[in-house]
Amino acid sequence: MRRLWGGLLCALFLAVLAGAGEIVKLTLDGTVNPATSAYVLRGLREAQRRGASAVILVLDTPGGLDSATKEIVEALLASETPVVVWVGPAGARAASAGTFILLAAHVAAMAPGTSTGAAHPVALGGELPDEKDPAVQKIVNDAASRIKAIAEARGRNADWAEKAVRQSATLTPSEALELGVIDLIAESFPDLLWKLEGFQLRDGRTLSVLGLPVRELSMTFRDQLLAYLADPNVVYILLMLGLYALIYEFLTPGVGLGLVVGVPSLLLALFGLQLFPISFVGVGLILFGFALIVLDIFTPSYGLLTMGGLASLVLGSLSLFEVESPVVRLSWTTVAATLGTLTALLFFVLAKGLTAQRYRPRPLTTLVGLVGEARDDLNPEGWVFVHGELWWARAEEPPIARGEAVEVVAQEGRKLRVRRLPKR
Repeated sequence: MRRLWGGLLCALFLAVLAGAGEIVKLTLDGTVNPATSAYVLRGLREAQRRGASAVILVLDTPGGLDSATKEIVEALLASETPVVVWVGPAGARAASAGTFILLAAHVAAMAPGTSTGAAHPVALGGELPDEKDPAVQKIVNDAASRIKAIAEARGRNADWAEKAVRQSATLTPSEALELGVIDLIAESFPDLLWKLEGFQLRDGRTLSVLGLPVRELSMTFRDQLLAYLADPNVVYILLMLGLYALIYEFLTPGVGLGLVVGVPSLLLALFGLQLFPISFVGVGLILFGFALIVLDIFTPSYGLLTMGGLASLVLGSLSLFEVESPVVRLSWTTVAATLGTLTALLFFVLAKGLTAQRYRPRPLTTLVGLVGEARDDLNPEGWVFVHGELWWARAEEPPIARGEAVEVVAQEGRKLRVRRLPKR
């Protein structure tokens, strides 16, 4: 037992020593959302567990969700492992939420040709809110106080940080260095490592990073899937596609394309909806709109129910996501294109239905005489596979065992009557 414990302690000691001689590199390229927040927090935990010498976060973001930004900032401020945030390469930016993240780092650095700032809160549609509105003033004051506290905690220019929120002020790397917003300007990642060597932190620790291996921590498949779904436009399209596909499947006999497309789309949409604050009123209006459209199919109202359903869909779509970021929001173009396409398909289906009503109904005998296979034990009813589809059928001479060949003798709407195929 002593040998076992001794071996475990030795392995743990070696793992810590191995981590102490490395740098963990993270890359946040895109919007700040729950997926990227989970990725950064996982990287910080991994660096802490391995006892890494430093974490370098390569940042290029236009902004993102306030909740995800808050999680990252809190993790950076609480991190015992020194965290370096480098806005790079040239052309990158740390705008809006990125400014909060940059200021929260132990060491803030930028590459030439980058920028930071423009952290003013915005309204849902991306426009600047009315500064005279008391509710807007509370939001701006809260953001200003938070970014000032972050800057003061890291010994940076708190006055400019407040201007970045209240006046959407921006800075180039040279301006940021001169005003004490950042600590370094590095042209590339190797140049950053060179300038970090011997850098003294505010707590008295000195960085020693030259010659250490760089361990790049990439996003997992789950992180990548979440990042893809962290776009309200993608989630909205999947939601609409899933609901319409299931309605199509419900209105057509057998099991086919609607189920194959609808269920995965709806599940992915529900998964994506967990990433955003949503309005239950918006969800209710969307479901009510679909209910009206389906009801109009069974209860003809000369299109009144359909028009009411489409109006409910529009209102529900526009109020579905309660997101205040201009870079993570549902686009009006997406709503118009999605609902416009579905409306065109709907009118096409309705036109075909009205045309069909002009003719006398004829018995459906297209499947009569076709041969299929029993997928259940028909005693007397069950599923059969005929003409590439599953149908509910009733056996004329039960029982018919699963796997036996059957022949369709009649079709009654969505239900078939079959008999055992005589063996030849």
